[in-house]
Amino acid sequence: MDTIKVLVVDDEIGIRLSIARILKKMVIASPEEGREVHFEVEQAETGEQALQLIRESPPEILLLDNKLPGISGFEVLAEVATMNLGINTVMITAYASIENAIHAARQGAYDMLPKPFTPVELRRMLEKVTNHVITARRARELAAEKKRVRFQFISVLAHELQVPINAIENYLRVMRDRTLGDDMKSYDAYLERCLIRSEYMRKMISDLLDLTRIESGERARTLEKCNLTEATRLAMDALAAEAAQRNIKMTLDTRRISMYADHTEIEIILNNLISNAIKYNRDAGKVKIALFKSGDEIKIQVSDTGIGMSAEDCARIFDDFVRIKNTRTTKILGSGLGLSTVKKIALLYHGSVSVESIPDEGTTFTVILKDQGADNDISS
Repeated sequence: MDTIKVLVVDDEIGIRLSIARILKKMVIASPEEGREVHFEVEQAETGEQALQLIRESPPEILLLDNKLPGISGFEVLAEVATMNLGINTVMITAYASIENAIHAARQGAYDMLPKPFTPVELRRMLEKVTNHVITARRARELAAEKKRVRFQFISVLAHELQVPINAIENYLRVMRDRTLGDDMKSYDAYLERCLIRSEYMRKMISDLLDLTRIESGERARTLEKCNLTEATRLAMDALAAEAAQRNIKMTLDTRRISMYADHTEIEIILNNLISNAIKYNRDAGKVKIALFKSGDEIKIQVSDTGIGMSAEDCARIFDDFVRIKNTRTTKILGSGLGLSTVKKIALLYHGSVSVESIPDEGTTFTVILKDQGADNDISS
């Protein structure tokens, strides 16, 4: 339930009480489905009293009569405008001329309701201004949430980059100070660690760029006929050396499958899934890639015989910067952005991504994509 505070300003007590009575009984459907809007009403009989109440506790809707003892409604409106409180003012006046309407609009009034008005007319006006208030509220909430997420994102990114930078600096100081003596071969292991850490940062920056380009929509997408089978083989070839170092066998189970897609997006999906299947596998393990197409739906499955994950880890693995941390993954470097990027790409194709895993047995990732040229049957 949403509640909107309304301040009714009129020197005629009968009008104030009538409006208050109507509003207290009024319930308006919110623009958000399943929510209702109720009204909390305050009253003022002079402009001076109204301004005092506004300063103490601003309303979101101000029903303001123009003809008031002391300062006029237009003077109150002008003062409210300087406060920049986002109050939606509806002038209620028996002098609803074009000139007054223009003057009120220039002073920042939302609308004007001529006197005398019926409960139905009041309700129509309240429905209109309420929708405006709720929309503005949600916009502010989204802006605040965006700011919070941005701060959290940058904080996590700074932490993730600081760790390898600190490590590299420490390794370099050891070499600079000749801690192990003057024989440079003694420092080969430190140089190798520096390269590994710098590669980790390069991968994080690359993944971050992929993620932000996809989320922002600024990256130009080119949808064209894409041979998914061939793209998978290319991804496997690119990672073959890494797999061979640990005697991991990769297999592809598919017929020729094509779809209309962006080649780069497909490469990102395949590279992330296959790379993870190798990294989190056991030595002499297996990686199986399978492709399926049914109508306009394409399914990409990548299975491994690796260390697996708990149900709790599976539930959060597609969030930004999430990496599974335990005694078996401490030496495995990753940005924590790859799978979240895969999920966001899948959503671009009206698809989904899911994971099934058994600790110490293996993991299967499944990505479902909708062919972006489904009217053309390009599979064979």
